[in-house]
Amino acid sequence: MNSPVYVNIFIIVAAIAIVVQSGILIALFVAFKKSSQRMETLATEIHQRAIPTLDAAHGLLVTSRPKIETIVDNLASASTTVRGQVERLETTLDDVIDRTRLQVIRADELVTRTMDKVEETTEVVQRTVISPVRMASGFLQGLSTGIGVLFHRGRQPGNGSSRDEMFI
Repeated sequence: MNSPVYVNIFIIVAAIAIVVQSGILIALFVAFKKSSQRMETLATEIHQRAIPTLDAAHGLLVTSRPKIETIVDNLASASTTVRGQVERLETTLDDVIDRTRLQVIRADELVTRTMDKVEETTEVVQRTVISPVRMASGFLQGLSTGIGVLFHRGRQPGNGSSRDEMFI
């Protein structure tokens, strides 16, 4: 007796569970249907708005492609030309710097040689002109002083001693 009651309860619970699951599935179906309709509406709007824009962008790219390719080719050509000009300028500047360095070295050597010649000339003038002139000047001054003392001594005896003091 207990067993049929449990079976009946089990059948009732199972029936309720099946009804609840059916209700949930129906609710999910209805929600999915609404979402599906919204998605279809959204897809239609996107299709209506995006396709013409994509077509226009595609057309713009198709018509602009040769111009873009020309621009890229011109930039590549200009870059090559500029690179060549910079290399030539670098070569020219290196040549100018080398020549300037050589001229500075030459100028330094010229100034050094000139200074050496001036020093040599100074030494030669000192040795050959100034020293003999000093010697002659000293000799003449001594001779002049001697003659002056000789002539003044005989005439003025008192003045000779004062002159000797001044000479010393």
